[in-house]
Amino acid sequence: MKTILTVVGARPQFIKIAPVSGELRKHFKEVLVHTGQHFDHGMSDVFFEELEIPTPDYSLGISGGKHGEMTAQMLEKIEEKIFEVKPDMLLLYGDTNSTFAAAIAASKLHIPIAHIESGPRTYDRKQPEEVNRVFTDYVSQIRFCPTYQSVENLKIENIDQDVFHVGDVMYDCALYARDKASKDSKILEELQLESQGYVVTTVHRAEHTSSPDILKKVIGYLQEQEELVVFPMHPRTVKAVEAYGINTDGLTIIPPLGYIDMTWLVANAKLVITDSGGLPKEAYFHKVPCITIGEYSPWPETIEAGWNRLWSEQNYISPRRDVPDYGEGNSAQKIVEILKAYLK
Repeated sequence: MKTILTVVGARPQFIKIAPVSGELRKHFKEVLVHTGQHFDHGMSDVFFEELEIPTPDYSLGISGGKHGEMTAQMLEKIEEKIFEVKPDMLLLYGDTNSTFAAAIAASKLHIPIAHIESGPRTYDRKQPEEVNRVFTDYVSQIRFCPTYQSVENLKIENIDQDVFHVGDVMYDCALYARDKASKDSKILEELQLESQGYVVTTVHRAEHTSSPDILKKVIGYLQEQEELVVFPMHPRTVKAVEAYGINTDGLTIIPPLGYIDMTWLVANAKLVITDSGGLPKEAYFHKVPCITIGEYSPWPETIEAGWNRLWSEQNYISPRRDVPDYGEGNSAQKIVEILKAYLK
C-alpha cells in the first residue's frame, strides 16, 4: 500500500483534512503530521474531536516566533519525518507556514507533492500567505483547485500540467458540520441569540493586529454595526487588544469556538464580517452575506456572486446567485480518485 504523508498545522487545515482523510485511508496508508502552528484546545484539539479526525501520528509542537524562525524549525522537523516515513507523496493544504515548510522539504528531497486549494491569488506579496501558496503551487506535481478562477490563475503563471478543478473540500465539511450542528449545537441558547438577530465577526490577520491604529479602526467599524456583534476572538487579537488598550465596548467577545458551534453561529447569522481567508466561503455555503475586512479577497467569485464585499465598498456589486465552482460536496472523493491514478 502506498504511503501519503499529510502535513497540517492550522485551523482551516484541520477542517479540510476531515473529509479527505476519511476517503484517503480507504486506499492509502496516511501518516499525519501536526506541526503545532495552531496548538491550543480551542484552535486545534477541538477540531480533531468534533470532526472525528484521526489523531496525528506526529505532533511537532512548533508555534510562535517570527515567520523565518517558525518555518526553519518546521523545515528541519518535517525533513526528519520524511526520512523516517519514506512517503510516496506529500499531501499539503492551503497557504500556511506549515505548508510552505513542508513544500520546501519535499521538493529538496524529490518527493512528489499534491496541493489541495491550489491556485487562489490575491497578488499581494506582502501577505505571507500569498508567498506560501505561490511557492507551493510551483513545486507541486498535482494541483487541486477549488474554483475555475484558480485554474485560470495557474495558466497565467504557465502551470497547466496536472491541474484539476475538484471543487472545495470545505464545502464537503460544511455540509456535514451543518447537519451535525443542527442536532448538537447549543451555542445560540448559551449566548441567548435569535437566528438572524446578530453579526458574527473574526479578526486575526497580522496586518490588522500588529498596528494599534489599524486595529482601532477595525474595532471601531465593528462597533458601528446596528446589530449585536458576536466576536470569537483569536488569541493573537486578544493580546493585541490588551497591549494597545483598545476599547471593545458594545461587542460580545467570546473565546474561539469549535467548528460545530462556529458553523451553527455563522449559519444563523444575519451577516459575517471577517478578515479570514476561509470564512467568506463558509458564509456563502450557508447563504449568509459577508463583508471582508481588507483590500482584496482570495475568493473573487463570492464577490461577483453578490455574497461578499470589501469593507471599503458600500454595496454588493451584483445580485446574489449560486457559485458553481465549489462543487457538490464530493471534492474529497474526486481528489482520492486522482491520487489513485497518479500513484497506481
